[in-house]
Amino acid sequence: MREHLGGFMQYMRAQRGASEHTLRAYRKDLELFLSHMEESGAPIEPEVSDVRGFVASEMKGGSARSTTARRLATVRSFYKYLHREGIIKQNPARLVPSPKQLKALPSFLNVEEAFSLMEGPSGKPGFTEVRDLAILELAYGSGLRVGELESLSVKDLDLSAGMVRVMGKGRKERLVPLGSKSAEALSSYLDMRRTEAAPDEQALFIGRSGHRLGQRSIRRMVRKYSLATGISGKVSPHTLRHSFATHMLQGGADLRVIQELLGHSSLSTTQKYTHLDITHLMDVYDRSHPLSDDPGEED
Repeated sequence: MREHLGGFMQYMRAQRGASEHTLRAYRKDLELFLSHMEESGAPIEPEVSDVRGFVASEMKGGSARSTTARRLATVRSFYKYLHREGIIKQNPARLVPSPKQLKALPSFLNVEEAFSLMEGPSGKPGFTEVRDLAILELAYGSGLRVGELESLSVKDLDLSAGMVRVMGKGRKERLVPLGSKSAEALSSYLDMRRTEAAPDEQALFIGRSGHRLGQRSIRRMVRKYSLATGISGKVSPHTLRHSFATHMLQGGADLRVIQELLGHSSLSTTQKYTHLDITHLMDVYDRSHPLSDDPGEED
């Protein structure tokens, strides 16, 4: 089966628009799966029981349910490709259920914490601080994924129109509005970027080398300012994305609009990001429901 890995990767890149990061994850998952198949003496075309054995081995070995589910999904995609190409007669992973996931609500910042984080790099005139503020404002103000932040080019910005063109998952392109704070921070950053960027470098966000800033550096930067401002818990770019969606919903935005802004293909995915805390729900109830003791002012 290993000889077909290259073809599968090419298919996922060309036909499914998978990013290089996703392809590396696919290859790692499949190498692990195929090694297990070889060690367990499974046939070239494994049975359903063989794939079940892999899932059981992962769970017994301490892998998280989400990790095991992702690896199984990769195996399903691989065998689906092999079946489509006529290399195998059936997809043995299709009938293997994913481990039941424990539902956990993603973390998000309250509005005060978000504002505090934005103030972390402010008041300092250096290039790094100006760049970091632009990244934080864009991540929270537009809800972009860390991979989307990394892949942005200068040409993707239209400050006059207040829009940014984003290439999302599956190479799906979307236009996302820029908030006034984001536009202001980006304008200041672009003025400084002109003298810091390497020749012909098109990346929007650059590091000290003058070349594109990587995802790891962006994550490290967000973590640095969250610690400096005393925000409890682990804060990541994804925390800012989730905070964006939650605060938009709390402000009255329609769920479909938030889905479009986040670049989700399914509304069910958006619902995971847009939960409301119980305190906010009770506040809305107290202001809105006719049986509430405090129905709010009449129109």
